[in-house]
Amino acid sequence: MILQPEKQEILDRIGKLYNEIKKQGRNWDFIFIADKMNQYYFTGTIQEGLFVLKNDGSYYYFVRRSFDRAKKECLLEENLHPMTSYKDVVNITGKNAGGIYIETENITYAMLERMGKYFDISDKSGIFSADRTIQKIRAVKSPYELSWMEESGRQHRILLEDIIPALLREGMSETELMAEMYNKMINLGYHGVTRFGKFQSETVIGQYGFGENSIYPTNFDGPGGMKGMNSAVPIIGDRNRLLKKGDLVFIDVGYGVNGYHSDRTQIYMFGMNPPDYALKAHKKCMEIQKETAALLKPGNIPGEIYNSVTSTLDAGFLSGFMGTGSDRVKFIGHGIGLQVDEYPVIANRFDEPLAENMTLAIEPKQSLENFGIVGVEDTYVVTKDGGRCITGGEKEIIVV
Repeated sequence: MILQPEKQEILDRIGKLYNEIKKQGRNWDFIFIADKMNQYYFTGTIQEGLFVLKNDGSYYYFVRRSFDRAKKECLLEENLHPMTSYKDVVNITGKNAGGIYIETENITYAMLERMGKYFDISDKSGIFSADRTIQKIRAVKSPYELSWMEESGRQHRILLEDIIPALLREGMSETELMAEMYNKMINLGYHGVTRFGKFQSETVIGQYGFGENSIYPTNFDGPGGMKGMNSAVPIIGDRNRLLKKGDLVFIDVGYGVNGYHSDRTQIYMFGMNPPDYALKAHKKCMEIQKETAALLKPGNIPGEIYNSVTSTLDAGFLSGFMGTGSDRVKFIGHGIGLQVDEYPVIANRFDEPLAENMTLAIEPKQSLENFGIVGVEDTYVVTKDGGRCITGGEKEIIVV
């Protein structure tokens, strides 16, 4: 069963994009959207194609593959056209005399060259970025979107609190845990893929590791670590690291249902109670999460939230807060929705106010040398009363 928003919601999204671009006051003719998640957001389907919004408010969706599937799923069926090349686009939209907005984070130079055969994009001053405008529109979730995120959060809590503890056994490898965890996720209702927006960011469900592997250096933009299979495949667990008594187990996975994600982290201790220093650091992270969540109110500034929360932390705690050494990340929360890494970010210099029904994951974590990473992460909805948690809320280390 294919579940989609109502057509009016799609039209409202297109209208918001049009109005926000018009406010910028530039001379423009087209907005080109090629990113598949943005195509889904504005059309209701994911295809190899191009969504085009003109400066007169008209819009078109051109699909190379699969046009047949697009006809079944696209909520803009009267504006749907087959495409073999960008020549098919210009034949319907006409050429441009003004600038073109594109997704500068995702459209490649080769794609621009192909577009340039039919549209005037030779002058870079006539190319504008639509990225942040789209990110801001997507950041505020509709009731439809929130309903799926809440269902994701409900299943996410069951996975981390009820299912995973029963999977942990002495002698299992990180890769065995990942495989068994993925199977349980699919059976529970997970949509099968955890999506990120950052260019070339890839992961298999998320980050996870035993003991010191949870702080192993990684190129993934997060506070945790992961050793992975090898240097070529650092995104899947270490098949040689076996679970033993006294190991910390770090699970930070993005979960999703019907396209929409939640994000949560749970720490476990296998075979014995965690040491006092780990409990103390974990409790501090819980306090930071609770303090941050209380500030997730419309009108509050993400950068001010970040500085308010982190300014009270002492130097000793900060040395391992949100990673170690040069791998420390400079945020404590991030937007989430169709992708795990969305706008806004709870970090310095993010100075546009939060809005009601934005959704964010708050993830204060502490790296402990020769032990692993502790801390929490949950997903929240911005409300006038502060963040409303949809993944269960901050939780102590679970001893298995």
